[in-house]
Amino acid sequence: MPTPRLRQFWTLLILLAGTVASMFAAGQWAWHRSLLDESESVQRQLALYGQTLAQRIDRYRTLPEVLALDAQLQDALRRTLSTDEVAQLNRKLEQANGASQSSTLTLLDRDGLAVAASNWRTATSNVGVDYSFRPYVQQALAQGRGSFYGIGVTTGEPGYFLSQAIRDDSGHILGLVAIKIALQELEREWLQTPDIVLASDAHGVVFLASQDAWRYRLLEPLDDEERRELNATRQYSDQPLRPLDVRVDDRLDNGGRLVRVQPSADMPAPPGRMLWLTQPLPGTPWQLHLVHTTHASIADSRWAAAAGGGGWLALSLLVLFVRQRQRLARLRQRSRQELETVLQQHAQELRTAQDGIVQAAQQADMGLSRSLEHLPQGVVIIDADLKLVAWNSRYVQLFRYPADLMQVGRPIEDLMRHNARRGLLGPGPVEEAIERRLAHLRSGTPHLHESAKDDGTVLEIRGNPLPEGGFVTSYADITSYKNAARELRSLADALEQRVADRTRDLDAARREAEQANRSKTRFVAAAVHDLLQPLNAARMFTSLLRSHLPGDAERHAVDSIDGALAAQDAILNSLLDISRMESGQFDVHIHDVALGPLLQVLGHNFGVLAESQGLQLRCVPTRAVVRTDDNLLRRILQNFVSNAIRYSRRGRIVVGCRRVGDHLRIEVHDQGPGIPEALQREIFEEFRRLDEGRADDRGAGLGLAIVERLGRLLGHEIGLRSQLGRGSVFWVCVPLGNPAAAQQAAPPATTQQPADDAPLQGSSAWVIDDDGPTCAATQALLQRWGCTVPLAAGAPEALAAAQPGQAPQLVLLDVHLGAGLHGPEVFAQLCQRWGQTPAVILVTAERDATLRRQAAERGWGFLAKPVRSPALRALVSQTLLRQGASP
Repeated sequence: MPTPRLRQFWTLLILLAGTVASMFAAGQWAWHRSLLDESESVQRQLALYGQTLAQRIDRYRTLPEVLALDAQLQDALRRTLSTDEVAQLNRKLEQANGASQSSTLTLLDRDGLAVAASNWRTATSNVGVDYSFRPYVQQALAQGRGSFYGIGVTTGEPGYFLSQAIRDDSGHILGLVAIKIALQELEREWLQTPDIVLASDAHGVVFLASQDAWRYRLLEPLDDEERRELNATRQYSDQPLRPLDVRVDDRLDNGGRLVRVQPSADMPAPPGRMLWLTQPLPGTPWQLHLVHTTHASIADSRWAAAAGGGGWLALSLLVLFVRQRQRLARLRQRSRQELETVLQQHAQELRTAQDGIVQAAQQADMGLSRSLEHLPQGVVIIDADLKLVAWNSRYVQLFRYPADLMQVGRPIEDLMRHNARRGLLGPGPVEEAIERRLAHLRSGTPHLHESAKDDGTVLEIRGNPLPEGGFVTSYADITSYKNAARELRSLADALEQRVADRTRDLDAARREAEQANRSKTRFVAAAVHDLLQPLNAARMFTSLLRSHLPGDAERHAVDSIDGALAAQDAILNSLLDISRMESGQFDVHIHDVALGPLLQVLGHNFGVLAESQGLQLRCVPTRAVVRTDDNLLRRILQNFVSNAIRYSRRGRIVVGCRRVGDHLRIEVHDQGPGIPEALQREIFEEFRRLDEGRADDRGAGLGLAIVERLGRLLGHEIGLRSQLGRGSVFWVCVPLGNPAAAQQAAPPATTQQPADDAPLQGSSAWVIDDDGPTCAATQALLQRWGCTVPLAAGAPEALAAAQPGQAPQLVLLDVHLGAGLHGPEVFAQLCQRWGQTPAVILVTAERDATLRRQAAERGWGFLAKPVRSPALRALVSQTLLRQGASP
């Protein structure tokens, strides 16, 4: 059986080995997963770079073809030109080059001699230079067109040359026109990315690079034929072509490579492994390369390793805790059993001794005291006259009586006085103690008690009367039994204390976790509230700015800004909803709801949006009644439908119901791209979204996370099924309700929006808010709508400006006004100073349902920040109309 020290060693070894193994497995899994994700992202980025390079080349591809048809250029190649005619051609090419913004345009005859060029004014003019050795000249003369990348012979500047043969009416080649495209601007654009972007030719020579040290590097060694070709065409002039020392560590399934770039004196390579992806450029012999750092994957791997190790430790500690509880329970059970066994043995011994004592007492008159000697207890027998009859040596040994004192017929009182002189009868008067004991013996009452001696010995004293008179008393040494019981009790108390300590520590940890969660929730709510204040002012300023811009382009820019602010608003509101749900502050009102009207409103609200995207939205009518919170169920279905519109490019979207036992499953079918099975759980996490959505409406990745939390809050199961290329079905399962109990709420009466600003013209309003930009934006909007705004400031300024009888018609009031001031309380003070009670609209970033309900009970309007301009205008108009209609 292993010793405790060895068992502890193996436990610690298993913990450490499991932690290391968990960290390694989690780190490797996260490394490969993150590396694959990064590789796919880099591949998309590389495709974008390739598309940009191809578009830049295609932009100039048709210019040589157009110039080859120019009659003036054709005529210039048929004959010898004068100086004035050459100058005229130079200006023509210069003008064409300025319009196309290329690098250089050159006209060459059939011998490769430059006749005219757009750079004729510069010291490095192409005019008169022989370019017959250049491949783009040879290709155009032989095949009608050509292309070539190289460093300019005269200018020394690199560029991409496109050439087109110029033919006469009979099809004979007269010469060619060539355009040189400078790609340095593209390299400057590549500098904006932290990655390294390269372009290499068919020989593996890097001719474009986002970093200078990588340019003119050899990705592969050149053979002799390739070197002769490069020297003959003078493609890279006198630039030294140095090899790039790259070592491949691993290859990915998608063609990517993990490489290490060896540094040199002129090549400061980044440390560690790099992700290298290559993609051919269509229409050219070139290849694009992107070298990406793997720092993010390494960080993900480390975090995953830490999480894996932490998970293993947590699981191991939980198992050890359970094992410890089980071991403590077994120890308590074993201690209890051992204690019961000791008690049973001791009781059996006492019963045996008592039986022997009684038998010896009965035989005492016959002089059989020697029968008491075998008993382990000390025994003494007295007759009815309280005189000694018999005893054993154990009795004499326990009390250390002298030999001359122990005689048959001696009164027991003599033994008591002997013990009194030795202090064995305890404190108090000696005579009273002796008399009390003698009276007890005369009464013949059985007794049982324990007595502790000065040396620590504990005696169990048991006395019983004899049938013919007299008394027998036994003295058992129970010191060892008492010590064992005391040790067992101490062990049990220690075990109970350890269990209590562990329980207290767990409770403290749980309370700390709950406190941390509450602190996080309060922080998120406060942060969102503070962020909504400037966002509200920004949206109001953009609404005000739109009316002051004359052009459609400027209005479109303002609409884009407002759309971005609206998206930010949605993200903040989603974060606020998540924090409220996690803190348990989300109000839920479960009741019986008729599902038909809810789906009908959903179809009306999203039908127009679906049609604008070329989709058909159909909500199947139903008479079902479900038991739920209609507002929260509406939010779930709205999210499902909006996602279906966002990710579907064609086809139909159908909202319908299926009965499943005593539940109703509401399903939203779409014909979108579908969701891979590996992502069907991840999309319900925060900030998880697919890449197949519309580029202008991708969402923030919080909608389905809120849906999942709302489902848990309502007790409704949320799910989906999907097939790639065939679409998806999102569903929520809701319990059926009682049709008789469902309240068919009448549709709210719609208020006719006035055609003009008649309610607003000439009205007066105060704006009370502790945020200065919000006050300024609201004041400007109200004034543009014809309102008079005497005051737009905080609570102290409003209280100072309030005068009796001069109340405005309307007060736009924030709830939190800073410095501990509460909006409704400030309004009550203002009403006392005015002596009047104007209409109120609460404009606040607080989205508490209780606050909204209190505003409705007081007859106040309510708008949540950030405020949309049309909503503010409509509510102000309705409030002023209602105030004017009231008596």
